[in-house]
Amino acid sequence: MTADTSRTSRFPHPLVLLVGGVVLAGLATHVVPAGEFARALHPVTGRAVVVGGSFHLVPAAPIGLLDALTAIPRGLIDAAEVIATVLLVGGAFTVFDRTGALRVGLVALVRALGGRAALAIPVCCAAFAAAGALENMQEEIIALVPVLVLFAGRFGASPVVAVAISLGAAAVGASFSPINPFQVVIAQQVADVAVFSGGLFRLGMLVVALGFWSTGVVRYARSHPVAAPVAGSRAEVARPELDPARTGVVIAIMLAAFAAFIIGLARYGWGFNELSGVFLVAGAAAGLAGGLGASGTAEAYGAGFRDMALSGVLIGVSRAIYVVMADGHVVDTIVNGLFAPLASWPPTVAALGMVGVQAVTHVLVPSVSGQAVLTMPILAPLADLLHISRQVAVLAFQYGAGLCELITPTNGALMAVLVAARVPFDQWLRLALPLWAGLMAMAALAVWAAMAGGLT
Repeated sequence: MTADTSRTSRFPHPLVLLVGGVVLAGLATHVVPAGEFARALHPVTGRAVVVGGSFHLVPAAPIGLLDALTAIPRGLIDAAEVIATVLLVGGAFTVFDRTGALRVGLVALVRALGGRAALAIPVCCAAFAAAGALENMQEEIIALVPVLVLFAGRFGASPVVAVAISLGAAAVGASFSPINPFQVVIAQQVADVAVFSGGLFRLGMLVVALGFWSTGVVRYARSHPVAAPVAGSRAEVARPELDPARTGVVIAIMLAAFAAFIIGLARYGWGFNELSGVFLVAGAAAGLAGGLGASGTAEAYGAGFRDMALSGVLIGVSRAIYVVMADGHVVDTIVNGLFAPLASWPPTVAALGMVGVQAVTHVLVPSVSGQAVLTMPILAPLADLLHISRQVAVLAFQYGAGLCELITPTNGALMAVLVAARVPFDQWLRLALPLWAGLMAMAALAVWAAMAGGLT
């Protein structure tokens, strides 16, 4: 049996989907009443958070077609840090690849795993889930896609599996993480819940969820095998052979770059700009150590920029959808309309409803940290009124918003990874949707268990 990657997808290109989303967002501003919450700076996070119960209507601000389209360059500007990271990290990985060291390391890894998907998939899922749990890794994966596609092909798996073991696993790790600074920590701070509280409960759910995701991906890989390693990736292009010493140096530089960023993130609060700087230096050092020379290293960077350009554009266009809705003052109206009915529901039903509403909200607000400061000031007092633990409200946000990252086309990183892997969005949904549904059911059970067990 061959993988369904051979079939031509009739599903629209991700860029078509996202531009269509921008236009639809503009149309929504003509239909949805404009409204806003008052906002104030949170004393702990320093972020502007909404003031619960402060929603009010404001004068309509409908967005015309021209304004909706000009929101696209504004979205690119708004996402400039992320796009710069995609370009610079992508360029660095092209340099690593051009030296030939990645190919040598890849072959060694495949040999160590025995070419067995049943072993390779869980190992990779665990690694990327850990990255998601630690620092919400997504955009950083885009540059790794060519190597990941080749890696998956080495043990007979299609490119969609490469997406599942990387971005998919990272999203699962982030969604169930006990320490993700961009999801659970911000949500706990805004909700005035002790940071890192409920960590053992979250860790237990993370282990179960990751096992479920890994098992599902293994089953998909077995039922959709490819006959041979995927060709056409730039990682397949012949590279000059390196001696073992130079190979070791290049791989050490790459690993040191990751280690430096993780330490910087944990100790100094580093972000996308620092990640870009670290990999800019690491790529240059690897090019010189790998024998590419100054000109060869610069040319490799240029090739990487070209390869990552569309991915950067997709991220900016996805951000433009939110820009349009924010300009039209309809985001707060929609959020208020989604959450207001929960106040009349029984506590357990309302807690479960919070998960679903957070998932729907994330389609409109693609930033998990932005969604935390938008929704938690509403949910925290609502949870008090319904005698629901604020910790449960945080869980509902974390699971609903985080898992939505797996399937929403407004997730620019997801769309960029799919384009880089040449995987149509509908093919990804065939793999991800059943697993997402299972994870959402698991999330609902976790919320119920947290309420029944009195998690605080």
